[in-house]
Amino acid sequence: MGKKTLDDINADGKTVLVRVDFNVPIEQGIEFLPQYDHRLRATLPTLQRLQQSGCKLVLCSHLGRPKGQVVDGLRMAPVAERLSMLMGLPVKSLDDCIGAEVGEAVAAMSAGEIIMLENLRFHSGEESADDDFAKSLADLADIFVMDAFAVAHRAHASVVGVPQYLPTVAGELVRAELENMGRALEAPERPLAALMGGAKVSDKIMVLENLIDKIDRLFIGGGMAVTFLKAQGRSVGVSRVEEDRLEFAAEILERAGRLGVDIHLPTDVVVADEVSADAGGVENVGVDEIPENSYALDIGPASAADFSRGLKECGTVIWNGPMGVFEFEPFSQGTRKVGQALAEANAATIVGGGSTAEAVEEMGIQDSMTHVSTGGGASLEFLEGKELPGIAAILDKDS
Repeated sequence: MGKKTLDDINADGKTVLVRVDFNVPIEQGIEFLPQYDHRLRATLPTLQRLQQSGCKLVLCSHLGRPKGQVVDGLRMAPVAERLSMLMGLPVKSLDDCIGAEVGEAVAAMSAGEIIMLENLRFHSGEESADDDFAKSLADLADIFVMDAFAVAHRAHASVVGVPQYLPTVAGELVRAELENMGRALEAPERPLAALMGGAKVSDKIMVLENLIDKIDRLFIGGGMAVTFLKAQGRSVGVSRVEEDRLEFAAEILERAGRLGVDIHLPTDVVVADEVSADAGGVENVGVDEIPENSYALDIGPASAADFSRGLKECGTVIWNGPMGVFEFEPFSQGTRKVGQALAEANAATIVGGGSTAEAVEEMGIQDSMTHVSTGGGASLEFLEGKELPGIAAILDKDS
């Protein structure tokens, strides 16, 4: 990895500002925090390492979308309380993230103490990348540790502004993200497969463009498979087709064939008469037998079996997107079967963030995967081959 990490800097006893991603779905209720604290747990290796080095830890994160306004329901205090339980140490939450009182609180810290700043997005300067806001954050510390991969694609003040004023290194979470996903793209065990799902082809266009000449096998499920099936001339009932992506889908299929990439599309699907948890007309049909008034909402059992067999033969699998409408139980089985196959495989399994990570966690198979990304949009852009602003801002090893 070409970026500096905690191994490349002496942080002992220093005041360290750590950008974390604690953007949890707090609107579901504080009492449910333990059920969605995976983003907190993912930062523990970084925080524990720094705390044990006698650092004064100042943590900063956004929460929700307050749009530059103070929203009581989006305060960081409940998150700090949950982190305190996970760390087994007090985590003090402040009422702001910049200002004289914040500066005084940080100056009074003792070695090993942890402070959580208030929601960064209570200030409009965070999302607008205001230089004064970034400098005010930087003035709190000696070193900046970037450990929020999920926002590394955002050019916000706490992501790209602070590194202009402080020596910046990657935390353990960011290091793991870059090493695991980078290895899958640059030096994978073969065969290398991409397992793509989710609702839309348009979300994955650049990923497919970047991966198609690198992979050996391509498996396509989820809603995006409908557009590919339509591009093959099949009738897909009333399923949502991205008409403006049909040509692209056909081009990907043509290029894959020309490059010798083994393509797996569904041969059967689970259909229903509406997109809901209690939909009627649920049945499994072949892809050439989709009723004209039905929606294709999951890959069928034969397709799940085919995908599972093929994936188990691979050395590396990059998975981004569920195989069906996973949030509704009748259409979750394709994702479950394929996910279980990957959990049992010997392959290196790299799981994209967002809905894919949520599905893996809901199934309880996250520990069986090589790496589950914490970033939805960030992991997509990384797989697209883009340089992420928050990663570019980290010091290079040769600097």
